Formats: sequence, structure tokens, C-alpha cells
Amino acid sequence: MTKNVLRFAPSPTGRLHIGNIRTAVLNWLFARQTGGKFILRLDDTDRERSREEFVTAIREDLHWLGLGWDREERQTARISRYDAAAERLEAVGRLYPCYETEDELERRRKLQRARGLPPIYDRAALALAPDERRRLEREGRRPHWRFRLDNSDAAHGAAPVPTLVDWADLVRGDQAIDVGSLSDPVVRREDGTYLYTFTSVVDDIDMSVTHVVRGEDHVTNTAVQLQIFDALGADRPRFAHHSLLVAADGSALSKRLGALSIESLRAEGLEPQAVVCLAALLGTSDAIEVHSDLAPVIAGFAFDKISRAPGRFDHSELLQLNARLLAKLSFAEVADRLAANGVGGGAAFWEATRANCTVLGDAARWWRVATGPVAPVIEMRDFIEKAAALLPPEPWDGETWRAWTQAVKEATGAKGRALFHPLRLALTGLDAGPELARLLPFIGRERAKARLAGKTA
Repeated sequence: MTKNVLRFAPSPTGRLHIGNIRTAVLNWLFARQTGGKFILRLDDTDRERSREEFVTAIREDLHWLGLGWDREERQTARISRYDAAAERLEAVGRLYPCYETEDELERRRKLQRARGLPPIYDRAALALAPDERRRLEREGRRPHWRFRLDNSDAAHGAAPVPTLVDWADLVRGDQAIDVGSLSDPVVRREDGTYLYTFTSVVDDIDMSVTHVVRGEDHVTNTAVQLQIFDALGADRPRFAHHSLLVAADGSALSKRLGALSIESLRAEGLEPQAVVCLAALLGTSDAIEVHSDLAPVIAGFAFDKISRAPGRFDHSELLQLNARLLAKLSFAEVADRLAANGVGGGAAFWEATRANCTVLGDAARWWRVATGPVAPVIEMRDFIEKAAALLPPEPWDGETWRAWTQAVKEATGAKGRALFHPLRLALTGLDAGPELARLLPFIGRERAKARLAGKTA
């Protein structure tokens, strides 16, 4: 039985962000669920913008997220394969050279609009005789090459003939695109470099890709690429076009992606599992839950759960998800990282503070609150002085807070917020935080006494 083969194909022209990581996650989930292969393919044929530093960053981001791959490919190592495929298409009349400059093409588009025609390429290059091509090349013109769509055999200037390309999309259902309204796509530039529309198909054929999972902004590309698959005599993969992400208010997310790079989320202290779970479940019919082990997410994946409506990305939701994940993690799962951040207190301190951590780094903040120095906030000085006089002797444990506050209550008559809030302000300098019953033993009697006296300790 043929294994499913999926691929994530980023261009190393910038950092990965939450939008394209969602695509990577969906491909990875289906590959892992079905026992298939997941390929990392670096689409690095853009010589001007591709950078080796971004190649390294892509690998680092995927490793951090736990999205391991079974095979890695780079398009720059496959130029000979693209040359061979181009020669095949040229031999059967599906690839042809064009010599127009961009200015000439723009003038033609304006003329077509004025005549009420769609501004698509008119295939004038097909009418060039061999001696005309040689003349243009002697003048210094280098051709770009176009793939001739199977939408019309009409002569130069004739109106295009509608031709529907259809497929059963795993997310969007039955799709049909009229390629009669499209220009023959450029697949090779004047400098000999190839464009994504063409290289992606050749790669998918050579790598036996069975499913192409990508954003809905590629739907029109798919119609064109299906014709290239057919022209090369290859089997078509299955396609799944997921919706794109928007901001929480429905606005475009693209201008904010710099702040939502995986690098920035990692630097913010977010857990990789929280990022993966949100990317996997956002815009689906499943409730957004967080798991430290991704096995339930893999098992629950299904294309028919993905909505066609845009997924709304809310950074605050990611933070809440991260907090819920931390609240589930045992001390053993975080011990090394806590130690690296200078957090002591062992399992007892983690248990005392984890419910108040949005990111793991918050534990270091609570350790500083416990062990100082902290500038106390003194309200109701008489009350605080009476409370200080009632501090019990050490050793302190989880029962110390209850016993102390009961004594303060009996001595002062204070209860509820009037009892607890002034003590929290004095002991931590904060309005809110972990349960003081669990935090107080780490503050200790000497430090508590100093803070109740208004001293930074």
C-alpha cells in the first residue's frame, strides 16, 4: 500500500510565522496520523532573497515545535530536473519562448482593457518565425518561457475559450477554475531561473507527493499546476486548501506577521505545544485545547473539520492556552528549565506558583517575590503592626498562613478582603498572586517581619 507523502515548502526569504506554521502543522499531522512521510522542501530558487540564515532558522523553528521531518530537499540542488521537465514540455509544444519586455506587456494589457477584453497574454510569441526569434536574440533579448494552458488553440488576438479544471478539494469540496481567463504562466525567467508554479509540480512528481495541503490563496495556482501535472503525464496529488488566518478583529494578519514569527513567540517564552495546538485546532470544529503530548491532536485530525471561514488568531488566546498548559505540567517536566532560570524551592514551589504563570519565566518572577528584595506596600499601618506581632515562630509550613490569619482575625476583628488584602500588599507588594498559604513558607519569618515593618526585603 502506497504511503501518504506530504511536504512543507517554505521559501528561505524570512522567518516562519504563525500563518505558514499552520500549514506545516496540518501537513505534519496528516502524515503522522496515516504513517506517511513528511518532507521539508526548501524552495530556495529566489537567488536575490533566499538567505542561508533563514534556512537555519526554518530548521530551528520546526525542531523547537517538534515537527520533525523524514526527508529534506532543496530546489537549488534540482535544477537539472527542472531543465529536463522543461525540455519535455517544449518538445510537445506546451512550453514556448516569449521576448516581450514588461513595458510592452503592460501596453498590451491596457489596450485589451480598452477593448473590453481580459488583460491576459495574447500568445503573440507563438506567431514568431525562427528568424524573428534569432533577430530578437541578436538584439540582446533573452526569452522568458511560458506554459501554454490547454484553454484555446485560437490564433493571436482571439478571445480565450473557457476551459474548466476541476478537482475534489479535501477542505473546500468540489472546485472548478476557468483557466480560459488566465494568462499562460511564466515558468522560467530570462535569467534561466524557474518559478514556483513549475518547480513545485516537478518536485511533487519526483518526490511522489500524494497530498498538497496549503492556503486557499493557491486555489487558482492549483488549476494551472494540474494542467502541468497532466502535460508531464503524472498522477495528480490530492489537494486541500485551508482558509487563511485573520486577526481577532477580522482584519488582515499579514502586516503583523513580524511580531508573530515563531522566533518572537519562542522569545516570549511560549511553550511549543501551545503554539502547535492552536495552529492545529484554530479554524476547525474542534474545541481549542492544549496537550503536552500531541498524540490526541494527531488522532483527532480530519480535513472535514477545517472550516472554510478564516481562522481568527488572537494572541491573548495563545497566552491563555500557554497558561493552561503550564498548569498541567509536573515539576519533573520543567525542573531543568526552572533551575536554569534560577528558580529554587523544588516541586513545592512549582506547585505553589504554576497556576499563576502565563509563561514559564513567570516562575522566576514569583521566586523573586518570595525571596526578595520586594518593596512592601503598607496600608492600615496599625493593622499591619498588630499582624506582625502575631507572626508565629518557625518552622513554617502549609498550615502557617491559616493559623496566623486566624489569630489576626481574632485580635483585630478584620475578615475577608479587609484581612487578607493588606497582608498580601505588605508581604508581596502586589494586589494578586499565588496563594499566600503556599507562598508564605518560602518568604520565611525574617523576611515577612521586615516587609511588615515596611522595609524592602
